[in-house]
Amino acid sequence: MIEANLILFGLGYTGTAIAAGAAALGWRVTATSRNPSGRSAPSGVALISFADAAAVLAETTHVVQTAAPDEHGDPALARYSVEISRSPRLRWAGYLSTTGVYGDRDGDWVDEDTPVAPTVPRAQRRVAAENAWVAALPGRPVDLFRVAGIYGPGRSAFDDLRSGQARRVLKPGHLFGRIHRDDIAAAVLAAMQQARPPGPRVLNLADDEPAASADVTAEAARLLDMEPPPLIPFAEAVGSMSAMGRSFWNENRRVRSEKTQAQLGLRWQYPTYREGLRAILQQEVAKRPA
Repeated sequence: MIEANLILFGLGYTGTAIAAGAAALGWRVTATSRNPSGRSAPSGVALISFADAAAVLAETTHVVQTAAPDEHGDPALARYSVEISRSPRLRWAGYLSTTGVYGDRDGDWVDEDTPVAPTVPRAQRRVAAENAWVAALPGRPVDLFRVAGIYGPGRSAFDDLRSGQARRVLKPGHLFGRIHRDDIAAAVLAAMQQARPPGPRVLNLADDEPAASADVTAEAARLLDMEPPPLIPFAEAVGSMSAMGRSFWNENRRVRSEKTQAQLGLRWQYPTYREGLRAILQQEVAKRPA
């Protein structure tokens, strides 16, 4: 059996979960960081400077890119496109993109076969990065993970409620897609272990129930036995939103992922925000001192 050697660009919230999962499988895992000093990595994961990745790429069998592109393009390809494309052992790449590439669909459904139609610059950069990864690795499998809004432990409606920053904005008919961090990690790990033909594949990482953000906040408040924040009409709330916040609210789509789950041979552990929030709260309770 060929040794599995993963390099992961970016050890952020989602990248840490992917790296930990791969290490638990017995893989050799290296993660890069722009500033690795003083940072910690999961057990079994080697953390190196982004500037030192060339030597590792020569032995890499799998690569995952979690870092977002900037105005100069994908950061890993901008620095290491030659090393990645010529890596002799590389047999799979995964790129974490966003469901934002589908653009505004006025609430209609999209799936893995829907053409992209990005309407904002950051989503346009994501499409360009997707295409760049496919172009960099002709003849090898490249999975494009289009990820919905990420939540999980330490990054959920519970945190907003406890900090007093939670708001419940009312915009009838406007729904958001989301996905638990652990389901992202499970999908990436399942994909990288598959033997499949070369070429690109689109995988949608979005749970089974697009929902209004106000409903998610209300459910989190119920679980905390708190009074939920009052509903604020969108027309009143929009004036205090950041430009990025307004751009999220200006797009409305529902994302299907049944094909993705079937291709990966899994079902989401948290098919809706309800299961995800309950699990987060249970984990918090379990960690409290006795």
